[in-house]
Amino acid sequence: MFDIGFIELLICGVIALLVLGPERLPTAARAAGRWVGGARRMVSQFTSELDRQLKAEELRKELSEAGDVGLDDVKKTVRGALDEAKKYEHMVWSDDASSGSSQKAVKDQNTPSDTAAPSAGNKPDEPDTAQNPSDKTS
Repeated sequence: MFDIGFIELLICGVIALLVLGPERLPTAARAAGRWVGGARRMVSQFTSELDRQLKAEELRKELSEAGDVGLDDVKKTVRGALDEAKKYEHMVWSDDASSGSSQKAVKDQNTPSDTAAPSAGNKPDEPDTAQNPSDKTS
């Protein structure tokens, strides 16, 4: 980082020993080590956070591009289906109109007076007991 070799580091140590003395040198070395360690941690946190943000931005960009591509395909499919439905729309409306008038004619033909009501003695769901005398259980 600073391109300091062993000789330069040894010279800095000897100068610090002469300036600070043997009593204050260990506390100064500990403080300098803490500062350097804190600076290294701060730099590594900054770079890792920057890398995370860049990766997150790339993922957001890829996701939006992939989502747009998929969404465009779906839009094209839906529009094509709607266009096909519009081609046959006139047939559906004309079929509904003709079936509505034919249903009205059928309802007019089936009035209650025309249909025969079942007699009170014979229900249509029950068999005639007069025809099957073996079914009597009493």
